[in-house]
Amino acid sequence: MGVYYNNKRYLEFIYRLESELEEDVVNNSKMFFGSNAIYIDAKRKIEARALGGSIPDGFLFDLSDVENPAFYIVEIELSSHSFHGHIFPQITKFFSFFRNSKSQNELVNKLYAIVNENSEIRAQFDVFLQGRELYKYIKDAVETNQNILIVIDSEMKELPDIMGTYAEWSETVKIMELNKYTNGLDCIYKLEPEFENVEYSAMDIEEEEDEVVSVPTESFHLDKVNENVKEVYSFIKNGVLHAYPDTLFHPTKHYLSIIRNKRRIAHFKFRKKSVNLVVMKNDEQVREDIRLHNVITRSSGVWKFWNGECCEIQLSTTDNLLEIVSLLRDMLEEDEALQVAVKF
Repeated sequence: MGVYYNNKRYLEFIYRLESELEEDVVNNSKMFFGSNAIYIDAKRKIEARALGGSIPDGFLFDLSDVENPAFYIVEIELSSHSFHGHIFPQITKFFSFFRNSKSQNELVNKLYAIVNENSEIRAQFDVFLQGRELYKYIKDAVETNQNILIVIDSEMKELPDIMGTYAEWSETVKIMELNKYTNGLDCIYKLEPEFENVEYSAMDIEEEEDEVVSVPTESFHLDKVNENVKEVYSFIKNGVLHAYPDTLFHPTKHYLSIIRNKRRIAHFKFRKKSVNLVVMKNDEQVREDIRLHNVITRSSGVWKFWNGECCEIQLSTTDNLLEIVSLLRDMLEEDEALQVAVKF
């Protein structure tokens, strides 16, 4: 395959060695993962026993949301590798690590030491910490927002079936396909999906919007979160149902939607210590009503996933939730008025 840019022809570069792909990821980590991400190339610095007997290629902290940093074990793979003979057992060992609190503590200690010993990495963290204690910050990220990121050079046919079959894979594993094109001097990279949209790569919008499934249920999501998140969800749900009792709270495998008259107005994405409320309205409009919570702008790629303009609000306590309930009620009222107008 050829790519043409600025009167130059770029041919696809075929990765023969995994080390070539690893080098490109390390050298371009800020470009691939964004300026709010910190990539640690620590393959030779982490003992295998710390991660279930398997050494990953790197670790990634996504600090786009400073209050809720995301942690990724990064595995860089060639699609030519055997999936069941190499990739599947490797990822399975990382699952075991996430379930082992002792191993997690050992890794946190090691990551803390690596960051403190490397002035460049420490400086990157300091930009975001703003007085927060580094050790606790790393520990909270590793314990509460766990992900596995596979960077691979081309599609692997086994992955979609595995992601659809095993809940642990679909909930934890994210996949990015990296392609490289070169004219001998310059390079062009193609990344699918972009990192800011990677959490959506394993998710899908259900086709039957009017079907309320019995499995998964609310408990499928709520059993994995702390009491604060349960209280947040309960407060919002009760507040909405009090005004509009026919509203549906529709659970899917990856999120839970608020639906009325077959229209989705918002979605809950649950994490252990917080929940992100995806509001089907652009961020400027939402900020007019939401003054006490951080409204997160989302890209057009995320809009495409949710089938419309949207933004996110992160919630972890029941403080100031009345403005959230008020926003959702207003959206339902607007939708009801629109439905009436359409009838006439």
